[in-house]
Amino acid sequence: MEVGPMKISLLKREPINREKNGLTYHLKQANHLKLWATTNNVPHLIFYGPSGAGKKTRIKCFLRELYGPGAERTHMLMKSFTTPSNKKLEIQTISSNYHIELSPSDVGVYDRVVVQDVIKEMAQTSQIDAASQKSFKVVVLCEADFLTRDAQDGLRRTMEKYQHNCRLILCCENYSRIIEPLQSRCIAVNVAAPTDEQVANIVENVCQAERVGIPRNVLQQIVEKSSGNLRRALLMVEATRMQDDSGTIPADANVPVPEWETYLKETAEMILKKQSSDTLFKVRTRIYEILSRCIPPQIVFDRLLDELLPACDDVIVPQIVSESANFEHRLLLGQKPIFHIEAFIAAFMDIYLTHLTNAKRVK
Repeated sequence: MEVGPMKISLLKREPINREKNGLTYHLKQANHLKLWATTNNVPHLIFYGPSGAGKKTRIKCFLRELYGPGAERTHMLMKSFTTPSNKKLEIQTISSNYHIELSPSDVGVYDRVVVQDVIKEMAQTSQIDAASQKSFKVVVLCEADFLTRDAQDGLRRTMEKYQHNCRLILCCENYSRIIEPLQSRCIAVNVAAPTDEQVANIVENVCQAERVGIPRNVLQQIVEKSSGNLRRALLMVEATRMQDDSGTIPADANVPVPEWETYLKETAEMILKKQSSDTLFKVRTRIYEILSRCIPPQIVFDRLLDELLPACDDVIVPQIVSESANFEHRLLLGQKPIFHIEAFIAAFMDIYLTHLTNAKRVK
């Protein structure tokens, strides 16, 4: 399929004023980061917050403040690692002369090997211009909340060993999944999702920079459907614009949402409509189909719960939330997500059906 020149271009325009190296929201937090970058004793950091809130954008700004424009000259590289059992691993990294960024959780239970080897390698590599640059390099670990307990324990020991010539920046969504010893050794930076007004302003500014007119009603739809996720909002603008051959956004444009979300909403409606073994079998097939499209199990679980809870009576909400916490924990520990999501759906059906039956008897 042939696409216009705007394809993916909106995502290249992060909410950064390059000349001032500032950010368009959470300005007080940005000033604190800038201050830390100017000190000689830069701490280890944990950036946490919802997807699309701007965690990586702030990390990029922080690295630029630390090392200058050279931190933005990055390249992608596949790095190889060998486990103690001689198993070969490969992981994609993004690096500059001053830092390296990777997601160790991509290699599953072998993440400890990757974390320790990368930190050791970075710590043993000297700066090109040690006189004018910081004495340390930075390792950015994305999706740190998905690191195994073994990897996090190893990370705690490794970061202490190479404290003088290596700094760690952890990036995650769920701060509570980071073990307490790591939390105590890092400064936590909570990057909250932007408000609807901030999302609207950023989308408008990006559209102006790209010379794309966006009607007010379409902008409002995008803001509402993005739920504070700025990345999602910009992708919606691109998807909406590509619907018209002229490349413009008409006032009657329909803002698309991902098909899997619509499919999951229909699945939730099936669960609420009839609680039976036959329904459970059909729902299991639909959930499996969503997972096979590489939608993260955690997101599927959370979105499904968001669709089910509003339809529940307040009396059973605490019980459902308790069950969801139980099965979410199992989901994180297990290797077969479909088992735990299906088990939660079965538990929900049992609670929901029992409540409906008791309510009918009372009447």
